[in-house]
Amino acid sequence: MTDAVQLISIAVSAGLLVLVIELVRRAHLAEEYSFIWIGCAAALLVLSVWRNLLDLAAYVLGVHYPPAVLLLVLTFFVVSVSLYFSVVVSRHRKEIERLVQEIALLDADLRVLRESSRSVAADDVMPHTAEERRTAADERRLGRH
Repeated sequence: MTDAVQLISIAVSAGLLVLVIELVRRAHLAEEYSFIWIGCAAALLVLSVWRNLLDLAAYVLGVHYPPAVLLLVLTFFVVSVSLYFSVVVSRHRKEIERLVQEIALLDADLRVLRESSRSVAADDVMPHTAEERRTAADERRLGRH
């Protein structure tokens, strides 16, 4: 890898890391998802700074073409992220389903209340007179309970 390519890869990796941190800071990216991207950017930065690390990993794994190791890691990363987001989407789908059912039940209860012919007397809602409520509020304000 030439020095120019290494400098560009370091700049791009550092830029990705700064971008992820900025997205988290501005609340555009949730913290729970940021760890994946911070890890990816840090790994790219490490590979950019220590350019022989990829050659060493290829040698240890018995791979003759070092960029193939990078593609293997990238494929593993994409599969892992896809699985993680599938779990998140499934969890959100179940939660949305539960909320829709809850709203439907509340809507049905509201409809029954609106259609009921029984009127509620004001004394059933607020059993005390207006003067008694004002006196109780004044006593609470003055600390006389």
